[in-house]
Amino acid sequence: MNGLYEEFRIAVHSVWQRRWIAMAIAWVICLVGWLAVAMIPNTYESQAKLFVQTKSILPENTGVNPAEQQKQIDTVQQTLTSAANLEKVVRGTDLGKGLVTPREIEGAVNGLRSAIKIKSEQSNLFEISATMTASGRSDGEAANLSRAVVQKLIDLFVEENLAGGRGETSDTLRFLNEQIAKRQKELEIAEQKRVKFETENLGMLPGMGSVSQRLEQGRVEINQIDSQLIAAQSALAAINGQIAGTPQTIAGGTTGAVNPLAQAQGELAGMKARGLTDQHPDVQAIKNQIAALKAAGAGASTAYGVPNPAYSSLVSMKAERQAAVSALQQRKASLQGEMNAMVAKQIQEPGVAAEQARIARDYEVLKAQYDKLLADREQVRLRGQVETQTDAVRFDLITPPSSPRTPIAPKRPLLLAAVLFAGIAGGIGGAFALGQLSASYPTSAKLEAASGLPVIGSISQMLTQAQRDERKRKLRIYIGSGGALVGVFLVLLIIEFIQRGSVV
Repeated sequence: MNGLYEEFRIAVHSVWQRRWIAMAIAWVICLVGWLAVAMIPNTYESQAKLFVQTKSILPENTGVNPAEQQKQIDTVQQTLTSAANLEKVVRGTDLGKGLVTPREIEGAVNGLRSAIKIKSEQSNLFEISATMTASGRSDGEAANLSRAVVQKLIDLFVEENLAGGRGETSDTLRFLNEQIAKRQKELEIAEQKRVKFETENLGMLPGMGSVSQRLEQGRVEINQIDSQLIAAQSALAAINGQIAGTPQTIAGGTTGAVNPLAQAQGELAGMKARGLTDQHPDVQAIKNQIAALKAAGAGASTAYGVPNPAYSSLVSMKAERQAAVSALQQRKASLQGEMNAMVAKQIQEPGVAAEQARIARDYEVLKAQYDKLLADREQVRLRGQVETQTDAVRFDLITPPSSPRTPIAPKRPLLLAAVLFAGIAGGIGGAFALGQLSASYPTSAKLEAASGLPVIGSISQMLTQAQRDERKRKLRIYIGSGGALVGVFLVLLIIEFIQRGSVV
């Protein structure tokens, strides 16, 4: 410890002996450093936060899909710093003042690209920032310019999403209209060709389609007619059965009194005319009543025959059933004949069927494309109306572009302090280095160690009063020069803070 302390005392003495050199070095370093710091232009940054809401309560069939909108917003975010958009920013702000040639504008665009940052804190929250230096302009102009750049970027962001989407809708509608008109002409030509071909070759079956499709339609219709024919024949057989069990006449009387037996038989005939079977409880009850009346001989002496109305009704129903069966049979025969004729013609001229199939296929393809284009056009038109008349995409400016008052760079107070400490350290280091190069020895022990000879003793320097007064005067000057160095540092700090407060 004594050795270290001794070395420290020697170093301090060496520096103190050359304190004026240390002070001069410190002043030179500080003046040069502070001048360099003063030459660094201030950089101001403006920030803004933009919230983009893409939620929509409209159904997805309107074409307004939040996922697609988010994708569009991401695309705009990536292309916002493109050369075209940055050129708009340059021309729309003071950056474009005095720029005439394309090379100058290109240089301003390249410089602006490195000064802009767009960060996405969340999926729909964007932070836009721009930094501007005061090189060639005042601090106030740089601060205002950074805010103007951020505002222009926000305007472009909103414009690219709103106007860009509407422009895309207009372009899409124009393209769809052109395609629809083209498909309509092709469809009209195909329709005329199909009608002409069917008129000349395939006018045997109703409907449209190829030969195989028409034959299949005919088979389906014949199967339906067979089902209807079976049902009509069953109904006719049932009517015949009812007629067979219904008398043509029923018993009547000459005295004008109501004959109970005739009345019961009439009720029975009416029930059968309504389609009631013999197992029906009402039919069984009336039969029992008729049997009882016959056993009692009711109306036996006065009965005579009158036309049965139920029988007449059944006969008319039978005629209707027979007419229906005949019509179905004729329809079936007609269809079968047409199908046979088509098969025969197909066998005789197989190329006609192939040509008809090709024409029908081409027509169906064009028709499907035409219908799809019409549906797409209506969907795009609806989407355009939704985007223009509703807030499908809403922009909320969470934090408007800030107006910076203090520069973000450089950290001038820290740099000024760092230069002061560097000057002091440089002065001390320079004085110490000069002390190491000198051939003097501050202590007798150093001299003894360096010479290898014993040192008998040392003599202290004796100063007169005048010499001591002179030393005190020089010490005061030295302290004053050090204080002046610190004072200059404090003045520079005050000037820096005053300049910051004067930024408008």
